Amino acid sequence: MNLFTLTRTLIDIPSVTGNEAEVGAFLASHLEGLGYRVQKQEVAQDRFNVLATTAELPQIVFSTHMDTVPPFIRSNEDEQNIYGRGSCDAKGIIAAQIFAAERLRAEGMNQMGLLFTVDEELGSQGAQIANRHPIARECRFLINGEPTDSRLALGTKGSVRLRITTAGRSAHSAYPEAGESAIEKLLDILQDVRACQWPQDEFFGETTCNIGVLAGGTRPNVIADTASAELQIRLAVEIDQIKEVVERAVHNRGMIEYSSAHNPVRLISISGFDECVVRFTTDIPYLSNWGQPLLLGPGSILDAHTDHERISKRELEESVSLYTRLARQLNALPVMMVP
Repeated sequence: MNLFTLTRTLIDIPSVTGNEAEVGAFLASHLEGLGYRVQKQEVAQDRFNVLATTAELPQIVFSTHMDTVPPFIRSNEDEQNIYGRGSCDAKGIIAAQIFAAERLRAEGMNQMGLLFTVDEELGSQGAQIANRHPIARECRFLINGEPTDSRLALGTKGSVRLRITTAGRSAHSAYPEAGESAIEKLLDILQDVRACQWPQDEFFGETTCNIGVLAGGTRPNVIADTASAELQIRLAVEIDQIKEVVERAVHNRGMIEYSSAHNPVRLISISGFDECVVRFTTDIPYLSNWGQPLLLGPGSILDAHTDHERISKRELEESVSLYTRLARQLNALPVMMVP
């Protein structure tokens, strides 16, 4: 398969988070056919990471994720682009990393590995399990792939997901005084959250908050006795500062549950690459045992998670050269030296 065919083949295997088994099985088989030693690292039932290595312990590992956001969108292409769910986030990147690794192996650079995880789009469970793998300690550098417009990211924002739940008392909606609406309580809280002044950082920029999911009530003629909202906050500062702002806004009017929280991450610079700071988060905070992390990938994050998701064929081809050049430069660095 050429680069474009592999990309489209991966896109056409549905792998919405939680259902990554089929694409994982395909990748394991494909990589075994290329001569790699492949491990399926179990994360949960029918969910596994794919780790491919050579006969030598990997010093540099390419990594990205196999899962996508919903809904599944089959691939298509024109002269300029490949389209479909995962085209840039991150199945095109998987294909480019495999081709880069093959190019490096052909040059005699065998201390390479490939790590493809599950669950990045939700809680990075796959990365957390991968971080326990004994091979991780042997690795010097982890080249993570996400759509960065082919620029080397110098930092990524942090993230915290949280749920706010309110409780009320059900009643007939014709007699609202007999009940207590959990939905109205939640709306009051969310209005105060929206009015929050979030802390900023000179390097990472603004902290932003998205109210992503709302749930509550059973029927329009019943006063709701429970309601909840799920939020994701993109952090420019440490988590503790954000928790203070959130808890001040909620002010004991609801219950707060935090999940998948991590601080902003600063990354290293390598000469000869265009650079950026990205506002999204990655598996990197959960792969801390895999050596010094770097972040680079083709495609735009503005196309990811959309119904027009795409990857430029030109950029996809160029990314193979970018990945190989980055790996060569990292491999040439003396052990213990970090730029």
